Amino acid sequence: MTDHNLDISVLVGSRICHDLISPIGAIANGLELLELTGATPGPEMELISTSVRNANARIRFFRIAFGAAGEQLMGRTEIMSVLKDFSKTGRIEMSWVPSDPHPRPMVRLAFLALLCCETALPQGGAIRVDQEDDQWKIIGTGSTVSLDPVLWNTLGEAPVSGNASSATVQFPLLAEMATKLGRKVEFVHDSERVEIQY
Repeated sequence: MTDHNLDISVLVGSRICHDLISPIGAIANGLELLELTGATPGPEMELISTSVRNANARIRFFRIAFGAAGEQLMGRTEIMSVLKDFSKTGRIEMSWVPSDPHPRPMVRLAFLALLCCETALPQGGAIRVDQEDDQWKIIGTGSTVSLDPVLWNTLGEAPVSGNASSATVQFPLLAEMATKLGRKVEFVHDSERVEIQY
């Protein structure tokens, strides 16, 4: 993946997230208006409401992971809000340990690494983002850790070889974006734990 293609893919991600967030917000507002007018809540309303919340949570997460990133700082409160809502959409609990604000590109790397770890936890589990000095660690734990070594070994390659699917695009993006930031991605794992470092 060339720098040009990478930049284009990031802009596409930003555009999609930007264009979807408004109509989803409008649906949420419409549901609130229905409640205010005394509409009787039922399973249909609850299904729509849950779907809107899940879609909004995923778009907020994907906007950071796949969208364009300036150098603005992101604080822990904002990051935890995104991770808390995103965790509700799946079987994995996500947590963020660093207390200081961080530049958005570094947060994006962590979010991409979270998505990589998620693929290794088919039965669910927990993923924690931690930082020691300048070293970042994303640690996934669960009853079962299962990963495709061919796919995971691409994390240390830049430019990335092979083809990624839409479900695994986070792997080449993490490798390429880490390289652009002067970082080398490494990982270790056992039967109940997987850890990405950069």
